[in-house]
Amino acid sequence: MFTDLPEAQLRAHRSDLREPPDFDAFWADTLTEARSCGDPLGVTPVATPLAGLDVFDVTFPGFAGQPIKAWLRVPRDAPGPLPAIVQYVGYGGGRGHPLENLLWAAAGFAHLQMDTRGQGSGWSRGDTPDIAGAGPQAPGMTTRGVEDPRRYYYRRFLTDAVRAVDAARLLPAVDPARVAVLGHSQGGGAALAAAALVPDLRAAVAYVPFLCDIPRAVTVTDAAPYREIRDYLAVHRDREEQVLRTLGYVDGVAFARRATVPARFSVALMDEIVPPSTVYGAYHDYRGAKELAVWRYNGHEAGGIDDDVAALDFLRTALAA
Repeated sequence: MFTDLPEAQLRAHRSDLREPPDFDAFWADTLTEARSCGDPLGVTPVATPLAGLDVFDVTFPGFAGQPIKAWLRVPRDAPGPLPAIVQYVGYGGGRGHPLENLLWAAAGFAHLQMDTRGQGSGWSRGDTPDIAGAGPQAPGMTTRGVEDPRRYYYRRFLTDAVRAVDAARLLPAVDPARVAVLGHSQGGGAALAAAALVPDLRAAVAYVPFLCDIPRAVTVTDAAPYREIRDYLAVHRDREEQVLRTLGYVDGVAFARRATVPARFSVALMDEIVPPSTVYGAYHDYRGAKELAVWRYNGHEAGGIDDDVAALDFLRTALAA
């Protein structure tokens, strides 16, 4: 069944998110610091039985220079440098197996799939720890360090997302002027952040993006991961203002207000995990050229392969030479 406002109201819905006044300075300082440290990019070939693709194990410096893993998949013997897609993973997942997720490289792109720090045991494998101290938290990642924006988990994760684009642009196989970002759910939230924080991207694709209009989300769905924030505030009853202030620094609506690259969104009207109104909130505030696929009868899987096919057409146009 529909899980949020009626469709006509969704089309008119606007977010009332209040951003922290130092939002831009916070991210400028965070990224300047991250770009000043860490070991050089590492790229190691991976032996696979694939006939048409090459796979590489990549390590790049993320937040605070901490090492982040990724897979690079490229079409074998393709004339380069190639347009590139940097992909971010949904909540609970990691970069997976090197033989998974072959669509984008098979379609002719260089494909860098970023691992997710501290995740990767829920539904796909991960290989990157979250190197950080954490205080009390609800089970999961969304409240790790949530009372302090500088210690918050998603500050680290979104910095990794930006640095993944920086890393992709250093790869010999990649045309640094033709890079797009893409993700589903948590990965869609990361794509919106990268679209706002990385100069000169060509495009962004955000399937049912998580982390958008978070204050609304935690009051209109009982599903995880937003449930983790609700559970935390149900125990720490005096911390609401502090927690919501931290969440404001990572909210996709705030990033949408700053992003200008062409973007493709998708929303599912029967999604219990990401309330549709939160996606509409980010979509309506997005500053760049945009399009929205509405899946009326789908849940959090959204358009599945149909989303991918449409995104492939969108990205081929956006990343054309």
